[in-house]
Amino acid sequence: MSQLSKSLSQYWNIIQGTLFPRLQEELDPLTKKQQQLIEILELVRIEEFLPDYFGCEGRPQKTRSAIARSFIAKMVYNIDTTTFLIEWLRSDKNLRRICGWERVTQLPSESTFSRAFEEFSESALPQRVHNALIFKTLGNAVLLHKSTDSTAIEAREKPRVAKTEQIETKKKGRPKKGMKRPEQEPTRIERQPTMTLAEMLADLSRGCDRGAKRDSKGNVMYWIGYKLHLDTVDGDIPVSAIVTSASVHDSQVAIPLATLSARKITNCYDLMDAAYDVPGIYKHSYSLQHRSR
Repeated sequence: MSQLSKSLSQYWNIIQGTLFPRLQEELDPLTKKQQQLIEILELVRIEEFLPDYFGCEGRPQKTRSAIARSFIAKMVYNIDTTTFLIEWLRSDKNLRRICGWERVTQLPSESTFSRAFEEFSESALPQRVHNALIFKTLGNAVLLHKSTDSTAIEAREKPRVAKTEQIETKKKGRPKKGMKRPEQEPTRIERQPTMTLAEMLADLSRGCDRGAKRDSKGNVMYWIGYKLHLDTVDGDIPVSAIVTSASVHDSQVAIPLATLSARKITNCYDLMDAAYDVPGIYKHSYSLQHRSR
């Protein structure tokens, strides 16, 4: 991690020593939030991951790049809606120019923002940008710890209602003479090592529903929405993420998440809480030559 910290430090020095002085000449005095946004945009370089629209029908590349940068600004400024984002771009000249528009009249409509967001989602733009950053900064590093956990995502959606299925009642006790005890189907965790990553991800529920999770103090919290499962490494750097329904138990996502992370980084220890205390997860961790803690 020292090598990563050193490279990032050099990167920030270049931005502060070269980029900021040039921007100060063209823009009004930059706020700390605007400087933070510029640093993130310069590190991410999201425009390099957009398709080349030259010679094709539709919006030009410059517009899509500016919209993509605006969505990053929306996250940095913690803006709730696209409507409020556009209003902020109209009123803040510095923010508008940082994103790529010189004049207010150049700002697209809210429907154009929505279409662009759908394009970015379908092309997995955020995932591709994040993967490239991880490969660039951590691809050649040997990391000590990888921590796995999940967090709730509340959503203003109507939770789906699970279809009720008739469950065949089985008599308790020993089977009758001449009858065999029915074999139990393998659990999801038992099936996952034989599945591809795409099959594991497709097997996970993704719709909005109700979830419950116990916090560090032992209190149970309930919410409607989704659950974000994360792998992070030393330095609180997120490596891989999977979004599921709120009701999906943490242990069900451990193996596909570890498989996803193993394609990007090399680490020694897997750190997980009691929710992941399952023999199949330990076995998969050892198969990756990791130590589970």
